[in-house]
Amino acid sequence: MESSMAALHRGWNPNVNYSEWSDHERFYVGDWLLFNFDKRYFNVLEVNETSYDNCNDRGFIKNITRGGRDVVELTQVRPYYFLSSGGYCYHGMKVAVNVEMLPPAPEPAPVKNGSLTSDAVSLTIFHYMISFAVAYYYLVLLF
Repeated sequence: MESSMAALHRGWNPNVNYSEWSDHERFYVGDWLLFNFDKRYFNVLEVNETSYDNCNDRGFIKNITRGGRDVVELTQVRPYYFLSSGGYCYHGMKVAVNVEMLPPAPEPAPVKNGSLTSDAVSLTIFHYMISFAVAYYYLVLLF
């Protein structure tokens, strides 16, 4: 299963609508969120839905903050809620993401009767190359 990095492209700053950003993204198990911010002023806390709705930073689930370029792996199918403490949540520094299972890969198209597989195409090209080499040898080198 492939994972991807969903970056908060504008960083992690006040007065940005991260809800609008997350509403236009799809998040799957195995994806990562990247938070870029100045750790002297801001942090990233994972909280529950009630704390998220009320911008309550007490009793957080996990402090994601390490160095200001911090990542969190989305490991479960569930909603995740993140905010910045110190009142910054009231200025837009919060984001909720709903994580889904990665949809199964589409089935490969069936090979139609009479069509060539990649091995058959490779073999055909090889035969053409040999035929060209033999013809070149006879036409150019022998005459």
